[in-house]
Amino acid sequence: MRAYPGSVFLADCPARLAIEIIADKWAVVVLFALSRRPCRHGELTALIGGISRKVLTQTLRRLQGYGLVDRHAEGGKVEYVLTDLGGTLVKPIAVLTEWAHEHGAAVVGFREPATD
Repeated sequence: MRAYPGSVFLADCPARLAIEIIADKWAVVVLFALSRRPCRHGELTALIGGISRKVLTQTLRRLQGYGLVDRHAEGGKVEYVLTDLGGTLVKPIAVLTEWAHEHGAAVVGFREPATD
């Protein structure tokens, strides 16, 4: 593991910002959806089950504020696309997704109450 100056316990540590971004319930899902191709708002809503239009809008604005997503308006149509910086998160998201596939059942097993 690489050593970084500072500590995740310090308020200004870059790792805390990264954790803040990926800890958002919908941010990782939106970033992963946009890694496939640019999408319009309605396409993202349909693609991502369970997200409301309002929450999607808030998530996209937050990701734009971090410089991870761009909003392109052309000819009355708006599309969202990953920035180069946003694209750097695709690989870590894929690693987390792989972990979830491998260990998700075990985590769910611990969370479910035992039935006897």
